[in-house]
Amino acid sequence: MVRIYGALITLSLIWGLSFVFIKVIVDPAGVWGTTFLRCLAGVLILLPLFIRNRMKKEKAPLPIGKLLIVGLVNAGLPWTLIAWSETQINSNTASILNATTPLWTALIGFALFSVVLSGFQWIGILVGFLGILVLMDFQVAGLFTSNFIGIGTMLLATICYGFVGQYTKRALKGVSMVVMSTFQLLVGMATGLTGMLFTGGIQWTALLDPKVILSIIGLGCFGSGIAALLYFYVLTNGSPEFASTVTYLIPASAMVWGFVLLGEPITSNLILGLLIIFAGVFLSSRKGKKRELIGKTLADQR
Repeated sequence: MVRIYGALITLSLIWGLSFVFIKVIVDPAGVWGTTFLRCLAGVLILLPLFIRNRMKKEKAPLPIGKLLIVGLVNAGLPWTLIAWSETQINSNTASILNATTPLWTALIGFALFSVVLSGFQWIGILVGFLGILVLMDFQVAGLFTSNFIGIGTMLLATICYGFVGQYTKRALKGVSMVVMSTFQLLVGMATGLTGMLFTGGIQWTALLDPKVILSIIGLGCFGSGIAALLYFYVLTNGSPEFASTVTYLIPASAMVWGFVLLGEPITSNLILGLLIIFAGVFLSSRKGKKRELIGKTLADQR
């Protein structure tokens, strides 16, 4: 039990710190460059495991089309949207909005995948959205103006996570976690590279800053590589419900990291919005006919 709790806490610290790493990288690397570098560093960790598995264990044909969809919607698009968000909002705010993923997973499951939600889950979804409004200081009109970049793009990223959690559960049964994780990084890397070709490249000289180099290693190798393996360790040795509790730990971790490393303020709105969103996530996690849907959504949120 000590190991599994240790893995869960380590996971929350890594994923919480990932939002700080993004904040550091996005200025010199750009939005698309951040996604590219993140995925490139993660591939260096997982690709050797993928090759070993394919040579020794898994030789069946891979569902390439479905893996491409998961890679695009679980890495390429959301990680770019998160980087874009952090050009306008603090890393701690981004991490709290990221915690709404289970709410979107439940809602998308109901709307697109015939998931039946309980009354508690509907209440949880409504409470969670109230928490988002508190974070926005109830300035909803900003989502429909130029102020959409920030909170709006961060919510789009969590919607991507919500969709892919449902889709992966149905489309990639029997595909190993190493294969899924490696493919999503490859697709994310290709997405970032494509975006760079159209919007501009990376300020390579700025990447020589030791702080930026450490952030790339931390975000890619740890946040996108090792963290994925830690998550599946917790999931396998614990349960989906236990693994999903990392949702509660990441924002708290990110708030502490953001305050210590970036000097980001911890405001009353931030705390209140966090607590309300947590209440919504808790209620939406109450037992329903498809309770398992929440645990599946957390695999690559960093």
